[in-house]
Amino acid sequence: MDSEVIKARQKVTQIIDNIEKVIIGKRQAVELTVITLVSQGHLLIEDTPGVGKTMLARSLAKSIDCTFKRIQFTPDMLPGDITGVTVYNQKSGEFEFRPGPIMAQVVLADEINRGTPKVQSALLQPMEERQVTVDGSTYSMPTPFHVVATRDPFQYQGIFPLPEAQLDRFLLRISLGYPSAAEESLIMERQQFTHPLEQLAPVADASDVVWLQETVKSIYMDDLVKQYIVSLVGATRQHPLVAIGSSPRGSLSLFRTAQARAVLQERDFVLPDDVKALAEAVLAHRLILPPTTQLPEKGTQAIIAEILETVPVPGALPRR
Repeated sequence: MDSEVIKARQKVTQIIDNIEKVIIGKRQAVELTVITLVSQGHLLIEDTPGVGKTMLARSLAKSIDCTFKRIQFTPDMLPGDITGVTVYNQKSGEFEFRPGPIMAQVVLADEINRGTPKVQSALLQPMEERQVTVDGSTYSMPTPFHVVATRDPFQYQGIFPLPEAQLDRFLLRISLGYPSAAEESLIMERQQFTHPLEQLAPVADASDVVWLQETVKSIYMDDLVKQYIVSLVGATRQHPLVAIGSSPRGSLSLFRTAQARAVLQERDFVLPDDVKALAEAVLAHRLILPPTTQLPEKGTQAIIAEILETVPVPGALPRR
């Protein structure tokens, strides 16, 4: 076993355990959050208010000792409220760029679907290209750069649905769900006098995150597993209930997140099980259904589950 992978797994587990000091009983969601980070992607959390979406983003930022900014999306926002603006400085006689909240290492885009399409589009360039252009000048994003967006799937008034291009920018989509009765009691107990986030100390820094991201890229994937990913994504384009299947970005997302999950499992190679475990979170939000399709709320998840049952699973070999 590669010693770098062992050290990477220890560091990733340390970050996850630290976040769980605040986010109780949601181990899988926390793991997926950290997998998104070390895969150099962005996360969409879709759930009802009050289940800990904001706390998850803040806990992540504190755990890795990175700068954190929160953007509260509202219908009256302008793109400059996110990207920043260029203003004239009378003292120096020059124009100066005043960066917006997007210029942080961890950015929380809270209630992203309450912003207008024009404002939502301000996130497209920084999320994909890791840079932002304001008044003809281009500025690089900090490293690492990670967006965590939230939206309430049950809110129907005063919202603007995310376009397909925006959804495709998110590496994973997850939900937290309600805690169990025991977990909810523990949450109240821990917050009786102070919030656990206030005592949360970092267990990593930006350089650790960059190192983890580079380590993930080195994880071996057999050609058979790569073909399995291509087959799964191809099946979304051929499914009779899907109007438009996943783009190649879905294949790339499965590829990178499967590598990250292998690290979490302390392996230096990817198994088909890694791909299967991540398929729903990676692909479900990338499917576009016909307007006339009558499916339950979790229709796209059911389609991914069906595809996983029908596409043959290959054998995988460790690195030769």
